[in-house]
Amino acid sequence: MSKTDTKKDKMNIHQKLQGIQTELKAPKGQTNKFGGYRYRSCEDILTALKPLLAQYTCTLAISDDIVEVGGRVYVKATATLASTSCEDDYTINVSGFAREAETKKGMDDAQITGSASSYARKYALNGLFAIDDTKDPDATNDHGKSAPKKQVTQF
Repeated sequence: MSKTDTKKDKMNIHQKLQGIQTELKAPKGQTNKFGGYRYRSCEDILTALKPLLAQYTCTLAISDDIVEVGGRVYVKATATLASTSCEDDYTINVSGFAREAETKKGMDDAQITGSASSYARKYALNGLFAIDDTKDPDATNDHGKSAPKKQVTQF
């Protein structure tokens, strides 16, 4: 065991989370063909996370609950980070929510729930690991409205 491994084993859960957040690189590995933008999936995040979880001797669990809020059904995903080497039993939990669509063309009920679960899990992971999505397509999407054309005046 190296000195680095020993040092990481003595970190508390918050120090380990900070290390993982600092080192995590989860590139946007997917492309939305309709919108033409890049995004990261839950799977992209998990692929990038697994080596860091091993390095920091941590485990990650993600669970889903179905909740009703104001007559609408949501999937509540909770991401829980725990350490396998800390002497304390502290965990850190962050939840993300996604509303189930009542219907979605080409999807059965299980697929609709699965889609909402994936979305909620992605945002729970984004919250827990401080993944910045400021360049997300909704932030820059003009929703079909083009910018006003500049008028050039000639003298």
